Amino acid sequence: MWKQFSLVFFVVFGCYMGVNSNPQPLKHLTNELEVHVPASTVWEIYRNLGLLKLAVQQNLIQSVRVLKGHGGVGTVVNVTFLPGNSSYTEKFTVIDDQKRMKVTQGLKGDCLAIGCSVQIIQFDITEKSDNSSVIKSEIAYAVKKGFEAKNPKPSIQLVAALAQLVKNFLENKNHA
Repeated sequence: MWKQFSLVFFVVFGCYMGVNSNPQPLKHLTNELEVHVPASTVWEIYRNLGLLKLAVQQNLIQSVRVLKGHGGVGTVVNVTFLPGNSSYTEKFTVIDDQKRMKVTQGLKGDCLAIGCSVQIIQFDITEKSDNSSVIKSEIAYAVKKGFEAKNPKPSIQLVAALAQLVKNFLENKNHA
């Protein structure tokens, strides 16, 4: 009886986890930008909802709705892009204060709407010196089977624009 249960459990678990599927390899898009402020200052904007709120204030995105959470791991947000005709929903999956790393997983919209099966965005804030840091933004994604010819992919331009926005905001704030 136990062997039958174990076999059934592993078959069901394997199907659930996609063992029988052939997952597509992740592709990566990366942007790096040096900022002339301490990494801890940059991290304070990136670590929770601050980045998205700043993007709305500076008219880089139209709006942000928090669907679940308060800015920590597990928070789900819906971002509406300008001019307001498309949106993207993501979940904060990792916020590591020691490594200054934040990871989000796309749930709906952006390249997921045009043929990607996975979209993961990772932000790393690295200290370069006491008054200088690097914002590394990376998008990892996979294309669904049958969509390879269309070559769907997310745009690195928005995360690059977010990094530039943070750079301008913080450097101008420090010189004010």
